[in-house]
Amino acid sequence: MKSREFFKTITLESVLEHIETFPHMEKETVPLEICQDRVLADDIISDIDLPDFMRSTVDGYAVQASSTFGASEGTPALFKVVGGVEMGRPPNISVGPGEAVKIPTGGMLPHGCDSVVMVEHTQPLDQETIEVLKSCAPLQNVVEIGEDVAKGKKVLERGRRIRPSEVGLLAALGITTVPVFRQPTVAIISSGDEIVPVEVQPHLGQLRDVNGYTLMGMVKKAGGIPLYMGIVRDRFEDLFQYCQEALSRADIVVLSGGSSIGTRDFTIDVIQVFPDSQILAHGVSISPGKPTILARIGRKAFWGLPGHTVSAMITFLVMVSPLIEKMSGLLPRFRNTSYRIPAILSRNVASAMGRVDFIRVRLTRDGDRTYAHPILGKSGLIHTMVNADGLIKIDINSEGLDRGSEVEVIMF
Repeated sequence: MKSREFFKTITLESVLEHIETFPHMEKETVPLEICQDRVLADDIISDIDLPDFMRSTVDGYAVQASSTFGASEGTPALFKVVGGVEMGRPPNISVGPGEAVKIPTGGMLPHGCDSVVMVEHTQPLDQETIEVLKSCAPLQNVVEIGEDVAKGKKVLERGRRIRPSEVGLLAALGITTVPVFRQPTVAIISSGDEIVPVEVQPHLGQLRDVNGYTLMGMVKKAGGIPLYMGIVRDRFEDLFQYCQEALSRADIVVLSGGSSIGTRDFTIDVIQVFPDSQILAHGVSISPGKPTILARIGRKAFWGLPGHTVSAMITFLVMVSPLIEKMSGLLPRFRNTSYRIPAILSRNVASAMGRVDFIRVRLTRDGDRTYAHPILGKSGLIHTMVNADGLIKIDINSEGLDRGSEVEVIMF
């Protein structure tokens, strides 16, 4: 078989544009207790006011605010205590001018009250009388009906990831089953005659399957379901069978080690055997990760990633993760949510114009400043990723960054 030349490399931006053409997953419903980290498939409209009663935000006394006007420590206002509010029960008391009802935090205001005096601003005289030492404005220390969520309001938007706070809101609205997009299943295939299972003692010239397990973890973090297909040898027939099985079981296929130029790399040939296949990229102007393949096979995505672990991880982070997020149903403004922090570069970093460079960095603090220290090392050295806190990006038209430059660190 002839050695295959790269197709003309395309930019990272072009790859991300291709990603937008892939469809999102279909909708399903899941129980509330397992909906966290899923992507909402429908808008959520509240059918209730939350709260649906006026509620105290403090321990104190429910009163009519007008009865407290002018009260101070020097001239306290006197109130008759006419009862107390029990949690979880509507009060059967009506309060008039100069009257007060003892109320706990979260308690429902009795009829006739419009504010709550904090207990710290009162002084008991006897069991039925208190002094109020500070005036209280209407609605002070009170949550109004519908102040949190109004009936008929859209409270959650389709296409956002569900966090614990959203789970709590759904619970408050009494929603027990949640419409979400199905998580994309991502098949992971490791290729190479030199790759052996992790439980095997490798001989000289062999390597354990680091990429398979690393990429499975990255799939989970991106919101997909990993499907480990195992190790395939560098033979066309074997690779075709593995890819055929993976495409039948998954929405995305990720093959590591099958993207370089070489007589034993059959990835492009295998892709082209499948009907309705299209090579979208064979070579991307980034480093590390230039020999990356992206193809469409029917409605499914096929990635060929470099075999070197660092290259595979960085390529996955900047290209495959965005695809998983897109196919998971995330709207663009809810994607790319990696934590990013500003830092100062500790040394000069060279780059070549015409490509985007991703540099591994370690962070340190010195006083109120954060410094990013580049971690240099070959793309097959997994310890460089272990020691790194994140990446900095050097743009395609830059020849590098100078020491002292302000950079943005994409945290892992």
